[in-house]
Amino acid sequence: MPRAKNKPASRARRKKIMHMAKGYWGRRRSVYTVAKNHVEKGLLHAYTGRKLKKRTFRQLWITRINAAARMNGTTYSRLIHSLADKGVAINRKVLANLAVDNPSAFAEIVKFSLN
Repeated sequence: MPRAKNKPASRARRKKIMHMAKGYWGRRRSVYTVAKNHVEKGLLHAYTGRKLKKRTFRQLWITRINAAARMNGTTYSRLIHSLADKGVAINRKVLANLAVDNPSAFAEIVKFSLN
C-alpha cells in the first residue's frame, strides 16, 4: 500500500507561510525554508511586542498622572496611596485620560484624595 502524504494539507501549510511572507525582501519572500524561519521569527517579535505594549502604555499613564499630580501640589506615589486609602477604585488609564482631557476633574480627585 502506498504511503499517504496528504498533499492538500502540506500545500496549504506552505501556502499559508508564503502568504505571511509577502512583502519580505529577497529569498525571505520566495523560498519556503527561508520564509518559514523569518515568518516564525516575525511572529515571535509580534508576540513579544504585544506584551511590551502593555508595559509602555502603563509607563505613559504613570508619567502623565505624575505630571498632573505635581501641578496640583502632590506626587504620583502620594496620590495613588491616598486614593487606595480612600477606597477609590479608579485605574491609571482613566486617571491619565482625566489628567490630559479634563484637568479640573483631575484636580477635584486630587483634592478629595488628600483631604
